[in-house]
Amino acid sequence: MLVRDAMSTVVLTIGPTHTLRQAAALMSARGVGAAVVHDPDAGGIGILTERDVLNSVGLGEDPDAEPADAHTTTDVVFAAPAWTLEEAASAMTHGGFRHLIVLDGAEPVGIVSVRDIIRCWAPARQQVPA
Repeated sequence: MLVRDAMSTVVLTIGPTHTLRQAAALMSARGVGAAVVHDPDAGGIGILTERDVLNSVGLGEDPDAEPADAHTTTDVVFAAPAWTLEEAASAMTHGGFRHLIVLDGAEPVGIVSVRDIIRCWAPARQQVPA
């Protein structure tokens, strides 16, 4: 199975000046655990995850004052739609993260998470005789 078969095509994109509260509200409303942070001035994209928001709040930082770009991972590993789920899972394991932005060329077309991969693998694993 390929990343394109498992990825969510709901890509929430926010700007670097969104506050963590705004980002969390948007992620919650869309039912996603990560947002693509696009900074046209910096010329790249990063990712902000629910864990980033949680870590900030846990440190006592004000989610109404903290900008997304202060908590965004910019050293991102990207996946391609044609990657196998095994390649995606390996990249996540190696990098210690749970989400991959899926790029088609330079455009984000989806996000694949550990949950997406498990959802795809679980039915296939259940069909294998014990």
